[in-house]
Amino acid sequence: MSRENRFYRFLLWREKHIRERHFILILSFLAGIGTALAAILLKQLIHYIRGWLVTGAQDGMNYWFLVYPIIGILLSGLFVHYLVRDDISHGVTKILYALSQRKSRIKPHNMWSSLVASSVTIGFGGSVGAEAPIVLTGAAIGSNLGRLFRMEQKTLMLLVGCGAAGAIAGIFKAPIAGLVFVVEVLMLDLTMTSVLPLLISSVTAATMSYIFTGTEAMFKFSQTEAFEMGRIPYVLLLGIFCGLVSLYFTRAMNRIESLYRKLPRRRQKFLLGVAMLSVLIFLFPPLYGEGYDTIESLLDGQYAFLMGDSVFRSLSGNYWGIILFMGLILLTKVFASSATNAAGGCGGIFAPSLYLGCIAGFMFAHVSNYFDFLYLPEKNFALMGMAGVMSGVMHAPLTGVFLIAELTGGYDLFLPLMIVSMSSYMLIIAFEPHSIYSMRLAKKGELLTHHKDRAILTLLKINSVIETDFLPVRPEMTLGEMVRDAIARSPRSMFPVVDGDNILLGLVLVDNIRNIMFRPELYSRFKVSKFMVSAPAKLQPDMSMEKIMRIFDDTKAWNLPVVDPEGHYLGFVSRSKIFTSYREVLVDTFSEE
Repeated sequence: MSRENRFYRFLLWREKHIRERHFILILSFLAGIGTALAAILLKQLIHYIRGWLVTGAQDGMNYWFLVYPIIGILLSGLFVHYLVRDDISHGVTKILYALSQRKSRIKPHNMWSSLVASSVTIGFGGSVGAEAPIVLTGAAIGSNLGRLFRMEQKTLMLLVGCGAAGAIAGIFKAPIAGLVFVVEVLMLDLTMTSVLPLLISSVTAATMSYIFTGTEAMFKFSQTEAFEMGRIPYVLLLGIFCGLVSLYFTRAMNRIESLYRKLPRRRQKFLLGVAMLSVLIFLFPPLYGEGYDTIESLLDGQYAFLMGDSVFRSLSGNYWGIILFMGLILLTKVFASSATNAAGGCGGIFAPSLYLGCIAGFMFAHVSNYFDFLYLPEKNFALMGMAGVMSGVMHAPLTGVFLIAELTGGYDLFLPLMIVSMSSYMLIIAFEPHSIYSMRLAKKGELLTHHKDRAILTLLKINSVIETDFLPVRPEMTLGEMVRDAIARSPRSMFPVVDGDNILLGLVLVDNIRNIMFRPELYSRFKVSKFMVSAPAKLQPDMSMEKIMRIFDDTKAWNLPVVDPEGHYLGFVSRSKIFTSYREVLVDTFSEE
């Protein structure tokens, strides 16, 4: 018996002996193990590559920092271009797109390609994070695990969420943050049937990380000063400041990436990107890699060493020199991160947002303490700043709160963490309604959200509701030919009028000609061109369903024609067909078992 036949027999045995909901729990457990192992491997690869390179660049000015990022991005770009042959950047956006397409199918190579490319990129100094690549890796593991066992689409969507939750939990040792991330960022609705698999994946992945890397928090943080209620106004101001930093980061990254996309050749993007990144890392060594060592130092209250062997080291003893150095890092980090990905590297914005938040919070407290208004613990505010900027950039305040609390063990600061996260989030949504992950899809109308009506319309595609059984007629046809060859042969009461090139010219409505269609003496007297009317609106195949429904509401029509960009007739879309498909998607995707 062949291996394939044995597998099919196993699937039949599973269907007979293991209930569907129980098998989903088994798959979520396997997804948690797989994503945790991938996260541990990625962290170890980055740590090994960075340690091997940086050890030889400690004495004097770090001129090697001009070379390392170039080598890393070149290797990563060649790997992606010649071996993977697919775009693996913007990992979280790819997951959102897979969910919005109602397929939840992520290519098998994503289970390893992002891991390899991001480890090389970040290990050699790329100024990005490993979290988005590992989230894509985890989601791909969940998706392909479900496809292997022939799971239906709704289960695939859940397993994609399980893989993403396990990835966050595994790389950060933060099971609650993994669960909340799936709800806030991937926008999967929690139901009684989905919460348990997500929890299993998160807890399994976090436990695996504890076993292999120890139980201590990712960042060492000791709460030495209790939070005082008198500091709440400053916490609110910090949240506003973090919201502004998030807004700057989001808009600057979009603007910079759009400029890179305008470059016609890959070589131009590479040369410009690596030149920008190398110069920035040379001037500001803390921009090298993820920047977690900088975060650890600031949370420990050590900041003077940050200037290290940089060109600004002469200002290390100057109070405002340190503020200037940190301010420049705050401004240039977005350029370094954008250049890394645009040049051909692979990484995400988790780590950059944590990095910027830590610096923003530390700067805020450092400057405030200089003016002696009220003493603010700098490491506490650095911690709160991490939650604030992450919440603003990702539009995920709960993820920011729980992630920072679990990363550092700083549960005593839960209240100020929530205040900073919410105030930062409320500020940025006033200017940017969508996160940096989702805004690209939102502009195309392809974003799945918690708003169920909009989510269902996003899942619906025009190709699934278009009807092509309307009988076309020609403008030169007589009324008699129209009655004999069209009306008598079709149950429809509407007929598209097309020319010889199938260009839609108008419509014939039976109701409009009912008073003459039963008078044979008029059959040769009238032609279709005389009694056809214009369509109230024309739909395009690339329109989102939400926009189509707005057109139906505006025109009060029941049927509307669909044409391609050149005006060729493709078919009709009716309200009744949309409503029927709406009910089917609602039952298939959002109903609980």
